Order: sequence, then structure tokens, then C-alpha cells
Amino acid sequence: MQATTTSSPAGSATGSATRSATSSPAGLSFDNLYAHDFARIAVGIPLCRVADPAFNGEQTAQLLREAAADGAAVAAFPELGLAAYTSDDLFHQRPLLDGCEAALAQLLAVSRDLPTVAIVGLPLRIEHRLFNCAVVFQRGRLLAVLPKTYLPNYGEFYEARQFNAADEAISEEITLLGQRVAFGTRLVVAASDQPLLRLHVEICEDVWTPIPPSSYAALAGATVLVNLSASNITVGKSGYRHQLVGQQSARCLAAYVYTSAGAGESSTDLAWDGQALVYENGSFLAESERFQRRSQLVSADVDLERLSRERMRQTSFGDSVRHHAPLLKTFRTVEFELGLDLTQALPLRRRIERFPYVPSDRQRRDERCNEVFQIQVQALVQRLVSSGIHKLVLGISGGLDSTHALLVAARAMDQMGWPRTNILGVTMPGFATGTRTRDQALRLMREIGCEAREIDIRPSCEQMLKDLGHPYAAGEPVYDVTFENVQAGERTSHLFRLANHTGALVLGTGDLSELALGWCTYGVGDHMSHYNVNASVPKTLIQYLVRWVAETKQLGASGQEVLFDILNTEISPELVPQDARVEGSGLQSTEDKIGRYELQDFNLFYTIRHGYSPAKIAFLARHAWGDKACGEWPDGEHVQRNEYPLAEIKRVLRIFVSRFFRGSQFKRSCVPNGPKVGSGGSLSPRGDWRAPSDSEPTVWLAELDRIPD
Repeated sequence: MQATTTSSPAGSATGSATRSATSSPAGLSFDNLYAHDFARIAVGIPLCRVADPAFNGEQTAQLLREAAADGAAVAAFPELGLAAYTSDDLFHQRPLLDGCEAALAQLLAVSRDLPTVAIVGLPLRIEHRLFNCAVVFQRGRLLAVLPKTYLPNYGEFYEARQFNAADEAISEEITLLGQRVAFGTRLVVAASDQPLLRLHVEICEDVWTPIPPSSYAALAGATVLVNLSASNITVGKSGYRHQLVGQQSARCLAAYVYTSAGAGESSTDLAWDGQALVYENGSFLAESERFQRRSQLVSADVDLERLSRERMRQTSFGDSVRHHAPLLKTFRTVEFELGLDLTQALPLRRRIERFPYVPSDRQRRDERCNEVFQIQVQALVQRLVSSGIHKLVLGISGGLDSTHALLVAARAMDQMGWPRTNILGVTMPGFATGTRTRDQALRLMREIGCEAREIDIRPSCEQMLKDLGHPYAAGEPVYDVTFENVQAGERTSHLFRLANHTGALVLGTGDLSELALGWCTYGVGDHMSHYNVNASVPKTLIQYLVRWVAETKQLGASGQEVLFDILNTEISPELVPQDARVEGSGLQSTEDKIGRYELQDFNLFYTIRHGYSPAKIAFLARHAWGDKACGEWPDGEHVQRNEYPLAEIKRVLRIFVSRFFRGSQFKRSCVPNGPKVGSGGSLSPRGDWRAPSDSEPTVWLAELDRIPD
């Protein structure tokens, strides 16, 4: 049976569709990774014998069966693996060439009942010449044969002695084992039932060149780039392979799958480590164990939607397609049906950070905190310099956000050589301010060494409520949103007037998470300031930034103590008196109202950074948060190791979708200036996020409703 081959210009619709677990045919399992546009890619390193195709074919077949049993869509094997790369002049011996084709025939027979696409390397006689080829096949069908473009003929390599380069071939289609099959380097092998799975294969040296063939293939729509390599090992080469593969995957916005020959290759003059690598858009996913005298199979779950969306988002990728359009139009697409069973559960096997803004590794986390802190300080210093203003005023609540903003302000003053008394910190107790947070605010300002003031806003709030005719002014215990926002507004109004009075800038403290959820009082409230250093820093990261300052003792021992006290304080707006709360409910809790920030920041990251659907976000969240015993956590006794069932993940996600897509955008459309600190996004209308203030969340909520409980 012959695969369908078509000419497919780059950027055609065949490479842009996505699959959704909630919009696909009935019976599709929500718990199947392929339902969410992931694909499991396997790399096999078979034990080999030089010039023994039957043995090598058997080893390859066994790994192919294992890959299929594991749910892999693709399994790739080393360069010239059916013969062994070190066969040298034996490649010109007919028995070896015949043996390789016979081994391929056996592999075709093995593949008849397997959905996994196999890619193997062998020498092929074509047009009276010999080519180093990658053969792609599935379910007994040959899909494509791709010859090696660049033949190394330097150092220990002498491939031009045995083989011809790809551009010496004339035919675009050949007969192999009785089947007509597409031949050439400009081929993309595409799964019709998994539209984002589009393969291209190059061989070893091809990726070491200034412009690898895979670069053009990516522009032509290939999302998974496969390299069949042999690659002997020398000192330092392993690290360079990582750099090479990682950077090629990043430049091409693709997954890059790298195979390499291992045990069994001749050690006459060389050694072999069997290094296999899988990268996705610059991110490392998987690696084989090197120097093993056994066959190996490693796999990684590749996020195809992530790759597609990055290409859609990065306009320079589209510009590159346009610049190379004449060449890209020469690519041909070979279509096949993967035919995987998507009604059965196939859990994701991939590391998903519970805290996407906070690395779990301590060293990386400290580096992240330091860099974020420096970005905020540099941005604030520039604003002070450009404005010609040397003073700052900010409200200090005794909570996380204002604490971090004050720490940034202090460092900015230090960097400019100005006294910290140029900072006016103001704590403004209201109707529900607790003694704990008030005490923490005063202690913090004392440790920082800024000017500290306390302004009781209750009298002015009472006057405002009286002017409004609010029931509270008549003695009625009514604590509605007006009651709350009058306090938030009074605080900000005082700060702006203090800024006028003292010649200062009002420094904002609200964070990215609050802005995403609309958890801020519009206008003259905690929504507004002259400059906001926390504008693109989510709550979970602010917690670690404050902890980092504490643990590194940047404020000394007593300063460390107050920072730890602040970190251990429940997050609360402190706007409704505790005695007015429902009996037994205690302090007014922000997370009781809007959901746990650790989940909401997870939802936020995958919404604004990747544009994923609620179904996919829920799928990832359950993988990350469903079992606290699985996966990595940031270290420290302070970390609450929580886990959430899908029903709770869905409930919190509904809050996010409702608040983010309806009713909050108008607040984001006029936010004050503030620095973007990470690729996780900013919600500034002048930067990452432009959206209408009157959009509807209907399509997001409809899909969310179909997520199982």
C-alpha cells in the first residue's frame, strides 16, 4: 500500500490544526496525552554487530516493539544502524547491502501491526550509486527515504569514499522492496489524524553545518526534526552535542530528536558512547545513558501545540517562511494515518513544574530571584533618573507585595547613593487591620531605615461612607464591595497627595496574579500608582523573592525575622472586620475567594504564555498537582505540599476563566508603567497583552464544562 505524497507549500492548513479533548469524537479519553497535542517520541540505541544486518535488525525490531507498547508515535534509530557505521569499505560489498535490505524487509513485516513510525539508517543503492539513507516506515508501508546531504571527509571521517551526497541524486521517487516511495531531502512526513505531528529527517553531519537541512524543513512545517547519527565520542563532544541540538530546536521552534551509535561499533580507531537526546524549543527533555553495553530505548512526550503556537506568535518565523518561499514550495508532504487508540488512558510522562514561575532547583531559583530583583531595581532607578525625582512613597501593609516593593525601593536608593530616608513608607490601618500586620509593617520599615508614618484612614473613610449614604454610616453592619473599596481608595488617595506634598513618586505594589484576576480596586485604589515594580511578578514568585532576601540575610538577623513573619501571614485584604465574618471563618482570606494562588499562577502561565485551552491546562495541572508524592518540589519546610483532585482544579480554573476573560480587562487596559521581568508574560497593554475590555468568556467556559470531574 503506497503512502500519499503531495506538494505542500509551507504554512499550509495541514500543519495548523489542533486536537482538543473536549471537541473530538465521542470516546476520546481526557487522560490520553495525544488528546492534548502531545506526542511520545522514542529514540533507540540498539546493541550492534559490525556488518551483521540480521542481528542489528533483530535488535532494532525489539526496540520498535517496546516503543509501540509504550505508546510512542515515532521511534528513531542510529545512522547506518542496520549495517553499523564503521563498516567502511564493506559498504561496497554486495552481501552487506543485500543483507541490509533483507533486514529492512523484516522490520517492515514487524511494523505491520504497529502504529509507531520507525526511522532506521542503512546504505541504499540508487541510480548506480550508494547513498547513506534514513528510511521512514509504518504498518508495513515505506513512507519516505531521505539521503544524507553533507558527507564529512575530514579528521576521522571518510564518507565521501563510500557514499554520494543527496544532491547527486536525480530521482524523486524510487522502488524499494517492491514499493514506490518518495525520495529526497525535502520531504515532510505528516500524520493526518495528528495534524501537528510532522516529521523531517536529516543525518548526522547535516546538523553540524551552518544551515542544516532541518532549518528549511521547519519552515516548511516540520515540527519534529529527527537526526540519525553515528557520532564517535571524544572529550567534550557530549556537551557540544547538547548545545548543538538544543540550539537547533530553539532556532527552529521544533522538537529535535538525536540518535547516536553505541556499543558494538568497531573500536579500531574510535570509541562510541550511544548518546541520544530529545530537546523541545531549547528545553532538554530526555537523554540516554552513555557508554552502556546494552540496547536502550528512551522517550519523551513532546508538546506539539507549544511548538505550533510559538511559530504562530513569533512573527520572525513567518518572515523567514516568506523570505525562503521559493525553496519551501519544493517540499513534498507524505501523509499517513497514525491510528493510535485514543479511547484509552495514556498519562503524560513529562516534568511539569508545579510552580512555572519558580524553579524547583535551589541554585536556579536563587539565580532567578537575583535576576528578577535586579531587573526591578534597574527599572525603578531608570524611572527615578528620567523623572528627576529622588523620593518614593508607598503604602506598607505588612503583607507580601508591599514588602517586596519596599525591598526593591531600598536597593534602588542604595544603588543611586541616596539615603533610604528618601523613601516614605506609610501604614494605613483601616476597619479590619490586624495588630499582626500593623506590627510587621512598622518593624519592616524600621529595618529598612526609611521614613515611616502611620495614617489612620478610618475617619476619612467614615466621612466618605456618610457622604455616600452608606448603611454603615448609620450603624448598620453592611460590609459590601463599596465598604471595602472606600478603604482601598482612601489609601491610594492619601499616597498620591503625599507624593504631591513631598515631591515623590507613588510606587505601586500590586502583582501580576492580582491583575490577572481583577483582584484590585480600579482607579484611585491599589490598581493605580506612578510606577509599579511588581506589575509582571506573580504572587508565587514574590513569595520566593521575599524568602530569598530573608535567607540571604540582606536585612540582617532581625530583618530576616520580620520577613519570615510576613511570609507566614495568611494573604488577606483586611477590609472586612473579623467579627463580621461568618462564625468560625476567621481572617478574611483572599484565597477562599479567588482560589489558591499556586493553582491560579499555574492557570495564568499557560493562558498568557502559551494560549492553551482550559482542557489542556486542567490536564497539565492534574499531572503537576494531582499527587504530591510525584515530581519535584522547591525545598524547605515552608513549602505546603498540596495536591488537588481534578474537580478542585476545574473549580479554581473556572474562577480564573470567569475573572480573567470577563470583567477584569478594563483594569489591565490602563495599568501604570512597570517592567516586564519574565517570558511568562506581562499584562500591560503596551507590551504582551492587548485585549478588548468587553470580550465574552463563553467559548472558554463551554470547553471547561466538558472537562470531567
